[in-house]
Amino acid sequence: MSLSIVKSVLPAGVIEIAPRGEIDVDTAYEVREAIAEVLAKGRPARIELNMRLVTFIDSVGISAMVAGFQTAEVSGVKLIVTEPSRFVHRQLWVTGLLGLFGAPEPYFAGAATPEVLPGA
Repeated sequence: MSLSIVKSVLPAGVIEIAPRGEIDVDTAYEVREAIAEVLAKGRPARIELNMRLVTFIDSVGISAMVAGFQTAEVSGVKLIVTEPSRFVHRQLWVTGLLGLFGAPEPYFAGAATPEVLPGA
C-alpha cells in the first residue's frame, strides 16, 4: 500500500497533516518532508498529525515522526498527534512516545457520538 498525505488549514492557525496508508521504510520520508514543508512556509500555531487513516507504522515511521517533532520544536511550533488509529496508538504506547505527542486517545471507527439529550 502507498502513502498519501493531505494538508489542511484549521482555525486559529493550526495546520493538519493527515497521512493515509502505511508509514514504513519506503514512505517515512514523506511525513518528514510534509512537516518540513509546512515549517518552510511559516510558523503555524500548531501542527496536528492526524493519524486516523494510518494502517501501519514501523520503527522508521516512528523515527520520522520524532524527527518531525524535533524540527517543529526547534522552530517554536508544537507538533501533536490526533486521532491515532489503534495500531499507531499501540506503537506509540509500546515505544514510550505517546506522551511526547500529546497522549492522544485512539480513534475508533464507527464510535457513536454521545447524544445530547434535550434539557440536559
